Amino acid sequence: MDRYIGIDAHAVSCTIVVIGQSGRKLSEQVVETNAKALVDCIRSIPRPRHVCLEEGTQSAWLYEILSPHADELVVVAITESKGPKSDHRDALARAQQLRLGAFDKLVFKAPTRFALLRELARSYDAMTCDVVRTQCRIKALYLSHGIHAPGQTVYGAPHRSEWTDKLPVSCRASALLLYGQLDAMQQLKKDAQRQLVAESHRHPISKLLETCPGLAQIRVAQLIPVVVTPHRFRTARQFWSYCGLGITMRSSSDWVRQDEHWVRAEVNKTRGLTRTFNHTLKHVFKGAATTVITKLPDHPLRQHYERMLNAGTKPNLAKLTLARQIAATSLAMWKHEEQYDPARHHKQ
Repeated sequence: MDRYIGIDAHAVSCTIVVIGQSGRKLSEQVVETNAKALVDCIRSIPRPRHVCLEEGTQSAWLYEILSPHADELVVVAITESKGPKSDHRDALARAQQLRLGAFDKLVFKAPTRFALLRELARSYDAMTCDVVRTQCRIKALYLSHGIHAPGQTVYGAPHRSEWTDKLPVSCRASALLLYGQLDAMQQLKKDAQRQLVAESHRHPISKLLETCPGLAQIRVAQLIPVVVTPHRFRTARQFWSYCGLGITMRSSSDWVRQDEHWVRAEVNKTRGLTRTFNHTLKHVFKGAATTVITKLPDHPLRQHYERMLNAGTKPNLAKLTLARQIAATSLAMWKHEEQYDPARHHKQ
């Protein structure tokens, strides 16, 4: 008999509920969030074992330690939670979802592939955010005293003394501390960037993807550990939706009665970009589109962007189209392991 196991994981404890094929609860127990304890608990359940858990901070780790001991392991994303809530209810709901196959959104997990590159990319993103946050604090300090500081000169070492002299004496010590924090974070960011690029170049696919317009070393290093394998996506449209570049349509009252037959009504369909997506990939491809627009004036993609503007397309929609083209191109390059060929744009 198949056993369907739902796990609700927390920092200290994990609630595990087991149900049978009929949906009847067979057992329930609370286990310490410990690799050995969790593995022993799962192995004590007779096979075949089907395990389901929620996407979260520990989901990749749980997937790594439990997948060798389960016949099926599924990670689901919970978009909303209504009604009463408890660890028992959540674990039971995951087990029932797995038994019925009623998943709204599955999450792909491959924790052992590109593991080091993934962690370095996370560190680089965090340090980039810290640098920007510190810069905002510096500008806010000047602005709070009526000093407008446009541009980047306020951050550089050659002009700092000129800017700090404009501040009241009581604020200069605070400004110097913020500048010290900025220098330290920028140095850490450079170190993280160097390690990230070096690790990315250990994988041959990175050199191929870097030939794609707009995708330089950093963006490719962020792209690879998120996608892991291009064969997850059968078509470019599926990849667009995952990157937040896909269009969703919503409608209601789609059918009307006409001559004793049901026909599809002509109703307005709400259109917009998908709201569930990977934010890193959207940042990568929108940034790549911006690079093509601002720095590659003679590139075929930039010329296509100009044609869309001349035809009356709004700049934001033209940029979205450009990002979709770059995403589709990079996916095809990765699947076929070939370098970028700009002549193919002319053929299209």
